[in-house]
Amino acid sequence: MSDASQPVEVTASIYNEIPPPPFEIPYPDRPEIITENLLKLVELTPNPRLKFIFKNLVRHMHDFVNETSITTDEWINTIQFLTRVGQTCTPIRQEFILLSDVLGISALVDALNNPPIHGATESSVLGPFFTEDAPDVAMGESIASEGKGEYMYVEGRVLSTDGTPVANARIETWETDSNGSYDTQYSVRDQPDCRGRLQTGPDGHYGYRAVVPVPYPIPGDGPVGDLLKELGRHNMRPNHLHLMIEAPGHHKLVTALYPDGDAWLASDAVFGVKKSLVVSLKEVNDDAEAKKRGFPKGGSFKLIQYDIVLVPQEEARAARERFAAERAKNAVA
Repeated sequence: MSDASQPVEVTASIYNEIPPPPFEIPYPDRPEIITENLLKLVELTPNPRLKFIFKNLVRHMHDFVNETSITTDEWINTIQFLTRVGQTCTPIRQEFILLSDVLGISALVDALNNPPIHGATESSVLGPFFTEDAPDVAMGESIASEGKGEYMYVEGRVLSTDGTPVANARIETWETDSNGSYDTQYSVRDQPDCRGRLQTGPDGHYGYRAVVPVPYPIPGDGPVGDLLKELGRHNMRPNHLHLMIEAPGHHKLVTALYPDGDAWLASDAVFGVKKSLVVSLKEVNDDAEAKKRGFPKGGSFKLIQYDIVLVPQEEARAARERFAAERAKNAVA
């Protein structure tokens, strides 16, 4: 048993080695002094970009608190909500991405970082269901096991903005099954399904078998689902096929294809749909053609034909800089 009369040995590691600020900080006797003091302290941030971000974060958050006169109970409820969001996350479920999605933040960040470039395929949100364990599939093979839904074939070419075919581009693709569920949403997931990784051929061609995705509700059993209910919003996403394409010398593209005719296209719960990404889903009623493409039961299948156009890195960088300059100019005006 330790002797309480003896001084407790405290290691230096528990002490903050950063000294007090080299300027006077007044006591926060009024609400505005709290904001002023914090902004002064943010000026000590060594990293210029981090300083810029946090100065704006502090201003906007403190303005929000002031403008809403938020109550203590409301703020505690907010903290408890965010705590639940974190506790809901698992290695295969990302509730924070879902929250970012439904608030339009994911779509906004994506739009700001991927300005439209004439002729190039536009981006879309990543979503919370991407995983790193997609299996490799050869050209023409299926990303979905048999019985997961109506047959669909996806094909096209990957090109650069000048029309040059992009060989050996890596395409990651994932989707729901006919139940509107991703493989990660099932209680038992023995192996990845309805997702795969393939490469384009020498002429930039790609092609693979899949299933027709269906509209689905984003998870409603967690805090984000509760939030949408409180806001009176639906939690539906239109049917879509996710694609992530990477190729040397080109800007990484995260996008999705949205078959036309879906009732939820215009009001997608995560704001991911862009007009240029809405595609036609062709009906092919040809048993021989279905078997030729590798569908075990033959019959009919749906067909998506879509050329993906990537942007060279330098062209993408220049486009982002022009877009940022235009926004800054408009903000001043």
